[in-house]
Amino acid sequence: MHNDEASGSRPRGHADRRKRRDNQGGRSPGAPRTASSDTVELYGLHAVAAALGNSERRVLEMYVTENAERRLAEAIGARAIVTERVSPRDLDRRLGADTVHQGALLVAAPLPEPPFEALAESAHDGHPLIVLDQVTDPHNVGAILRSAAVFGCGGLIMTRRHSPPLNGTLAKSASGALELVPVHLTQNLGRALAALAEAGILTVGLDGTAETSLGEAPLSGAIALVLGAEGKGLRQSSREACAHVVRIEAAGALTSLNVSNAAAIALYAAAAARRGA
Repeated sequence: MHNDEASGSRPRGHADRRKRRDNQGGRSPGAPRTASSDTVELYGLHAVAAALGNSERRVLEMYVTENAERRLAEAIGARAIVTERVSPRDLDRRLGADTVHQGALLVAAPLPEPPFEALAESAHDGHPLIVLDQVTDPHNVGAILRSAAVFGCGGLIMTRRHSPPLNGTLAKSASGALELVPVHLTQNLGRALAALAEAGILTVGLDGTAETSLGEAPLSGAIALVLGAEGKGLRQSSREACAHVVRIEAAGALTSLNVSNAAAIALYAAAAARRGA
């Protein structure tokens, strides 16, 4: 239980609560929801506030503790959303006792997926793209999205399979950036890399064994930074599809970085290259 939340708060209004239950097929607010491909669950104050502030995010249901509702009052009021008051234990039962939900849960529709052409256009406008090759840890993808938002990334491309879902832990780790950075899902990463090249976008893969350093790569134009999962790194097919493969130079005994740290460094290097161009 989170000690900053009021426990035991009752939903506001028996009639409203009954109406909400009728809309949910008799399910009480704390009961687990059956997973659905047409809904996502977002939790945590930053992720929920950002989703409420995104006009493209269609809100379906919202559950909040008394404290979370007070902290999100402005965002809730701006969308004129009817919320349901729950206790922290309700959310613990629904999301898992180890989930840091901060008293807020938003059930929403997935965001519209940006077309590939829109991301390519953004890259040509000076906003680098990030391409992830089977990065499956939602914490890492969330952290990458956060860095992408900070450094003006034009979008993220990853595969429909072998990638984490765009909700829950990923959204919480992104701290609102999921609502800011367009995410395009592709069936085949090799074809996506080929399409980037055909669109005049330079693909730069990061690999610790590469001979060329990141500082030597041409990063000032339309680029896509390609990163692989921890341990495995870039798959051979992805490495071969990149126009350049570079490494981040290390000064100490450790020669590898977490993929989210590597993405942040590469995005910073690209931003510096654009400023110096």
